[in-house]
Amino acid sequence: MKIAITDLETSGLDEQTHEILEIGLVVFDSNTFEILDTLDIKIKPEYPERFDPEAIRINGYNENEWKHAVSLKTAMHLYSEKTSDAIFCAHNMIFDFKFIKKAFEKTSLPIPFNRHSIDIFTLAWAKISHDDTTRWSLKAICEYLNIPPEPSTHRAFNGAMAEYQVYKKLMQP
Repeated sequence: MKIAITDLETSGLDEQTHEILEIGLVVFDSNTFEILDTLDIKIKPEYPERFDPEAIRINGYNENEWKHAVSLKTAMHLYSEKTSDAIFCAHNMIFDFKFIKKAFEKTSLPIPFNRHSIDIFTLAWAKISHDDTTRWSLKAICEYLNIPPEPSTHRAFNGAMAEYQVYKKLMQP
């Protein structure tokens, strides 16, 4: 079974108003944890006037780094090819899936995932003793598991790789 860990950087928190700026993806075999495929892609924003300043501060969007960004349709085609029949997985899965679902709707592409999904936040909540930590951000979970966290300026692929390392550590005996 394939698992598709997805991390997004967006222009804000509302999938109806804001857009995906970057997709990081790590597809791996759930039995062996072997990485089967990856994707690290920037998406050209259509509505920069809608950017939330706090989101831009966190993800470090700047026109220069996005000058070779692709269209949302191109990004979603690539993403769809790599995630076919995989299980969608993310930290704070509901947030990322809302944006991914909206992007598939906007580009008139079918959602490629099987009907299951995995939330790394929930997995960590179930596997880590609540006596040991009270914080459940990806950064806090990485620190608890001795995994290097994302840099302070977030990039989607860095986040997806950190989530992969967390998942792997939580699921291995």
